Amino acid sequence: MARLRVHGEVKPDWDRLKQIGGEIDLAAVENGGLVLSCSDMFFGHRHNLIMPGRATNMSDGWETKRRRGPGYDWTIIKLGAAGHIKRLEIDTSYFKGNYPESCSLEASSAVGVPLETLQDPEFVWKPVLARTKLQPHTRHLFDEVMDVGTASHVRFNIFPDGGVSRLRVLGEIDWKPISLLLPGEGPGMRA
Repeated sequence: MARLRVHGEVKPDWDRLKQIGGEIDLAAVENGGLVLSCSDMFFGHRHNLIMPGRATNMSDGWETKRRRGPGYDWTIIKLGAAGHIKRLEIDTSYFKGNYPESCSLEASSAVGVPLETLQDPEFVWKPVLARTKLQPHTRHLFDEVMDVGTASHVRFNIFPDGGVSRLRVLGEIDWKPISLLLPGEGPGMRA
C-alpha cells in the first residue's frame, strides 16, 4: 500500500487539554486548527503549515509562486480553540532562495463570521506580529507579540511571496462555560 488517506475533522480531547493547561499550539491540526483559505498554493499545499512535527523537505511546506506585480500572499487559519496568543514560531526550513522577505500575523475574534467576510480586504484584523524580516532555512521564535485579547482566527501574511515550512501559534485556551457556547461549538471555541 502506497497511501492511506483518512478524511474528516479533528476533534481534540478537550478534557485532557484542560488538565494539561498552559500553552498549546492553537493553530495545530492535531488541536483542531484548520487552514480555511489562502491567496496561492502553487508549489505547496496550505494545510502543510499546521501539520505536526518539523517539515521533512521543501514540498512539506506552504509555498506560493513568484509575484510579478504588487501585493503579497496570505492564509487564514481557524484556531482549534479560541485563546490568547502568547508566542509564535515561523519556520522557513528548506526554503533558502525562495523564503519570504518578511511576514506578519493578525488575529480576530470571528466565531460565526463567513469565510467571504474574513477574506474581504475591508475586514478588520488586529496585529499580533508587525511586519518582520525573515531569514532562509531558519526557525524564527517570537516570544513577544501584541496582546489582542481572545482570538479565534489568524491571518498569516508573507511579503511578497515564498515558502514557509510551519507556523505555530502558541497560547492559552480561553475556556468558556459550556452554557455560553453556541450549538455545535466545543469548549474553548467561543470568543
